[in-house]
Amino acid sequence: MGATHKAMQILRAGTLTLVDVETPAPGEGEVLIHVLACGICGADCSAIEGLDSSMPLPRVPGHEVVGRIVAVGAGTPGMWQVGQRVGVGRLGGHCNLCQQCRQGHFNLCTDQPVMGSSHDGGYAEMMIARATGLVAIPDELSAVEAAPLLCAGLATFNALRKSGARAGDLVAIQGIGGLGHLAIQYAKRMGFRVVAIGRGSDIAAHALELGAHQYIDAKVDDPVPLLQQFGRAQVILTTITDSAAVSPLMAALAPQGRLVIVGVGREPLSIMPGALVGGERSVQGTITGTPYESQKTLDFSVMTDVRALIETMPLERAWDAYQRVKSGNVKFRMVLTMDDQSIAQ
Repeated sequence: MGATHKAMQILRAGTLTLVDVETPAPGEGEVLIHVLACGICGADCSAIEGLDSSMPLPRVPGHEVVGRIVAVGAGTPGMWQVGQRVGVGRLGGHCNLCQQCRQGHFNLCTDQPVMGSSHDGGYAEMMIARATGLVAIPDELSAVEAAPLLCAGLATFNALRKSGARAGDLVAIQGIGGLGHLAIQYAKRMGFRVVAIGRGSDIAAHALELGAHQYIDAKVDDPVPLLQQFGRAQVILTTITDSAAVSPLMAALAPQGRLVIVGVGREPLSIMPGALVGGERSVQGTITGTPYESQKTLDFSVMTDVRALIETMPLERAWDAYQRVKSGNVKFRMVLTMDDQSIAQ
C-alpha cells in the first residue's frame, strides 16, 4: 500500500481532475478500502456540477463502491477483516446515536456521510468508509456486477418491497434507464404484472427482454388510459426526474394505489387532492436503504439472477464516462474500474 493513490477530484464545479492524493489511515470505527469498481450514478451530477453549494471542494465523487479492506481502524467490529470484499452505497454509515438511529431508522440517520458529496467517494483507488455503512459482497458477484446494485439496485428493490404490492398486482415502471431496467427485473421476479413506460420504440425490446409483460411508448401513447384499460396499477414506480410527466399518472392508480418516487426531480409534482382523497391513493418517497437492505438486494439479485446491463471504463477516463452517463447514451449503467480492468474481481 503506497503513501499516495490516484483519485478523480472535483477541484471546481463542472470538472474532474486526476490527482495523486495522500492515502489516509482509517479512524475509529472506519476501514480503508482498496477500490475495485465504482458505478457512475445520475446523482453524481449534483456533486460534479456544483449544484450543492454547501459541498466543500476538493471532493471525490462516487457512491456505488466495491473493494477490499486493506486496513481497519480501532473499534471496528470483528466481522470486517482485511482482505474482505465489501461495498458502500450512497449512505455512508449511520451514527447509532441520533433520534432516528435510536428508533432503528438507520437509513434516515441525521449524522451519516453521503458518499461522494459530504464524504470522499469511490472515484479513487482508495477510500475511507464507516464500518456501519459496509455490506459484504457475495462471491457470485464480480465487483463490477455488484457496484450498481448498491444504489440503483437497492433503490428500486427497496422501493418495490415497501410499496405494498402483492404477487399478481399490476405494477408500472416509469423510465427504462439505469434504475428502471433493474426495477423491471425485480418486479418480474417478485411476481408482479409489469408494465414498462418508456420513451421511444428503441427501448421496447429491452424492456420486454428484461421481463416487462407490456411496454408503453409514451412518445406515441398516453400511458394513463392504457393503464386504466389494463385494470389500473396498484403501484407506479417512477424513476425519472420529469415531474410534469409523473404527475398525470395518479389517474392510472387503483384505489389505495401508490405512486412511489425514486427519481428526484427539481420541479414540484402537480397532483389534485381529489386524486388522493377519492380513492385513498398515496404518494411515497424512498431513500436507498440500510446496509442490511443492501445485503438483501445483493442476495435476492444472486438468487433470481438480476444483473445490471453495464459498460465499463478505467478510472483515468472518468470524465468521458461521466459525460456518457450525463448524455443518457449508456445502456444502462457505467462502472469505473481500477488499473484499466474490464472486469474487476
